[in-house]
Amino acid sequence: MMLLCFLVLSALDLAAWGVPTIVSRKEWGARSLTCRAQLTRPVAYVITDQIAGMECEEQNACSQKLRGLQSRSVYTKGWCDVAYNFLVGNDGRVYEGVGWTIQGMHTQGYNNVSLGLAFFGNNLGNGSSPSPTALSAAEDLIFYAIKKGHLSPRYIQPLLLKAESCLVPHQPLMPRKACPNIITRSAWGARQTHCPTMGLPAKYVVIIHTAGATCNVSMDCRIRVRDIQSYHMDTQNFCDIGYHFLVGQDGGVYEGVGWHTQGSHTYGYNDIGLGIAFIGNFVEKPPNAAALEAAQNLIHCSVVKGHLVPNYLLVGHSDVTDILSPGRALYNIIKTWPHFRQ
Repeated sequence: MMLLCFLVLSALDLAAWGVPTIVSRKEWGARSLTCRAQLTRPVAYVITDQIAGMECEEQNACSQKLRGLQSRSVYTKGWCDVAYNFLVGNDGRVYEGVGWTIQGMHTQGYNNVSLGLAFFGNNLGNGSSPSPTALSAAEDLIFYAIKKGHLSPRYIQPLLLKAESCLVPHQPLMPRKACPNIITRSAWGARQTHCPTMGLPAKYVVIIHTAGATCNVSMDCRIRVRDIQSYHMDTQNFCDIGYHFLVGQDGGVYEGVGWHTQGSHTYGYNDIGLGIAFIGNFVEKPPNAAALEAAQNLIHCSVVKGHLVPNYLLVGHSDVTDILSPGRALYNIIKTWPHFRQ
C-alpha cells in the first residue's frame, strides 16, 4: 500500500475555514472502538493514502464500504480498527476513523505523531486524483485540526513522494497565504507592450523552466526577468515575455503578462493555460522549497480569484510540446501535485 504525504492546498486565513462535515462512527455504523494507544497532541505530521476498490457516491453507500473496510482491517489484518484517523469520500464528506485522540495504523514509526487521512471513492484505484470537493473537505479538516489544537500550526508538509522518502524531516512550514507576494511588471522594469486578452478562467496550468541561470535574490531575479522579456521580444518576436508568471528561488513570483493577457509559452495552450515558469534549469536539481511553495500558492490564488477553474489540469511543458522543459527533476515533483495529468 502506497502512503503519501499530503501537501495541503493554500489557505486564505485559518479563521475563514469552516467546520468540515464529519460523519461519526455511529452514523456510518462502525463497530465499537477497541484501540487504546493515545495520540499526544498536537501532532506534527499529516499523512494520506488513497484506497482503491471503494467506489461510492453517497453517504449510505460510502458507509457500507467503510464497514467492509473495518471488517477486513480487524479480521484479516488483525488491527484493532481501520488504519486511519479520518477518511475522506469523493462525495466531499469526512468519515471518522479512529478519530482525534487515538493512534492510527497507517505508517509504521509515525502513527504516534501524525494524523492519517485516506481518500476513497470513484476511480481512485485508476490513478485519478481525489475530487475537488474531497480535497476541499480534507483541507477544511486539516485547518479545523489546527484550530482545535489537534495538529501543530507548524506541521510538516513534505511533497507527495514515495513512502520510503517522503517522511525525511523537513523544516516545518506555516500554513500558506491565499496569494503570494507578486512582484509587478513595474517593479521589475517591464517594457510596455500590447498583447491579446486572455479568456478567463483558464483551464490548464503549464509548468515550465526558463533554462539558463537561476536566481536566489530579488535583484538578480528582476534582472533575469528583464533579460527574458528582451530575448522573447527582440529575438523570438513575441509581443511580450512568454509566461504569465515566473518564479525565482528567492521565493518571489514575478508577473509576466499576468492573468489577463495571453502568453506565448505553448502553442495551442496560450489562450487556455497559465504558463508558470521557474527561473533556471531543473534537469538535474529541482527548485528549492521557497520556489515550489510560491508556485503552489500562485496556483491556488488563481483558483480563489476566479482566474483558473477549480478542476484545472496541471501539465508539464514537455507533456504538451516536444521540449525538455520543465526539466526532469522539477517534473518528478510536479507530477505529484494535485490535478496533474500526463
